[in-house]
Amino acid sequence: MQSPTISGITSHGAGRVCPLRYVYGANTIASAPVKTTQTLYVVGGLYGNLQALDSLETMANAEAQPATLCFNGDFNWFNITDENFSEINRRVLSHDAILGNVEAEFDAPTHEAGCGCAYPPNVGGDVVERSNRIHARLRATATRHPEICSQLSRLPMVARYTVAQCRVGVVHGDAESLAGWRFDTHEMNAPQAWPWLQQMFDAAAVDVFTSTHTCLPALRGLEKTSGTTGWIANNGAAGMPNFTGDPRGLITRIGIAPSPHETLREVCVAGAYLSLLPVRFDATRWQADFVRQWPPGSDAWVSYFRRISEGPAFEVGSALRSPL
Repeated sequence: MQSPTISGITSHGAGRVCPLRYVYGANTIASAPVKTTQTLYVVGGLYGNLQALDSLETMANAEAQPATLCFNGDFNWFNITDENFSEINRRVLSHDAILGNVEAEFDAPTHEAGCGCAYPPNVGGDVVERSNRIHARLRATATRHPEICSQLSRLPMVARYTVAQCRVGVVHGDAESLAGWRFDTHEMNAPQAWPWLQQMFDAAAVDVFTSTHTCLPALRGLEKTSGTTGWIANNGAAGMPNFTGDPRGLITRIGIAPSPHETLREVCVAGAYLSLLPVRFDATRWQADFVRQWPPGSDAWVSYFRRISEGPAFEVGSALRSPL
């Protein structure tokens, strides 16, 4: 029988462990330094996709107001060549960024957490084992770039922004832990989710949580104890498809004006416009780049190539639900 952690994750074995150093609590979000911006792009799960990075930077440059980019973790994953590792991190670290479990495990004191994903029980052991080996291969690349690793080690686990009157808490996992799964689309559908989510909005003092980690997107609204609606925007993955037959990535956008780009859905929150924004990139070049690094039969190819080429078994309607 598995024992729950503060974020409702069970933690036994490498790849399923949620290290105590990952736990920050919602009060940390409430006290984080505040940055004010007119347009915020929150980019989760880039996974080393240079083509997606090209596209989202072009999208940001097309905004009427200067856009702040915040990469909320796991911008590394498939980028195991020295060239790709260097370029991804050089470009990402020129923007705002917080840690994901991938980056947090580069300099971990031990490797007992494996990839640091803290996978829940419904994820198969073979998937977990491959993820641990993928991370070990990436970590070997990272060790050849100590300057980058030093920069990554200084990144915070949370960030806080204000857009118009909208207070935004940026996390990788959930409101309490870097590898928390409570902002997963299925977790938020559970009847018992509402009281905990209300508590987190109050403790973090935010109107919007933005997250990634669970690799599938969700946009959920719920009534806070104040009577206003709070929103959770989990962008899924910027660097991989998020829906069946749709090759695009997703990011979260929050701006003082509506998005100039296509959105899956856009809502108004405290004077700001919140949306999930598709990122169209050159899928053919990305797949070729992926296969060069992870050829057929390799761990990442077995775990991810079908999703990269076909998309996950997930539909847009599952991501966009009415308020809880």
